[in-house]
Amino acid sequence: MVMTLESPATSRTISMPGCHIRKSLLNASAMRAPFPHWLLRDVLPAWLGEEVRALPFPPAALGDTLGKRETYNSRRIFVSEKNRERFLACDRLAGAFQDEATVGLLEDLTGITLAGGFTRIEYCLDTDGFWLEPHTDIGAKMLTLLIYLSDHQDAENWGTDIMDAMGNVLGRASGAANHGLIFVPGSDTWHGFVKRPIQGIRRSLIVNYVKPEWRSRHELAFPDQAVVSGNSI
Repeated sequence: MVMTLESPATSRTISMPGCHIRKSLLNASAMRAPFPHWLLRDVLPAWLGEEVRALPFPPAALGDTLGKRETYNSRRIFVSEKNRERFLACDRLAGAFQDEATVGLLEDLTGITLAGGFTRIEYCLDTDGFWLEPHTDIGAKMLTLLIYLSDHQDAENWGTDIMDAMGNVLGRASGAANHGLIFVPGSDTWHGFVKRPIQGIRRSLIVNYVKPEWRSRHELAFPDQAVVSGNSI
């Protein structure tokens, strides 16, 4: 499916975001070790990736974060209801992952039920000195989908590290622009980011479907609207 965007200077024909994302999901590479995960390519249509990178959010000036994003919760950026109203790129992005067909395909791919959960998308702008300790994601997250958006020449090496419980790196997702990683959080899904040089900004999206009891409702794209699966319609 295609649509035409019009601007005062130009017009162009672009793919609908949900259709593009679903094509990427259909071509995902399944990996079974050290835990089930899926690697993606060409996740977002190029024009939407450009729009997200152009959002006017500066990276936060952070000290030692202790390897945890929650140490700077007040400065994190979410594709929230408020930011959907402010920025069309946020609204388009949220709508693509709220789409019942996308939810249904993610269920087919991973074998889990997402219907009844809520869409939470974080936009991360990491700079030199950033690192993440080995962790497995909290139990309220039903699914984690990471999309890397940096177009820097070194971005290939900026993907998420796949680890064991001891923090040993067993693999690394490609951090190249528009690549992605999916996994279902569980007791063995150890991952993180070993500190390494970041020249410029490491841009990424963290897409989660979270359980209804998620307390930080301001982080949700549609805080009053649970996702529906196309599989149940």
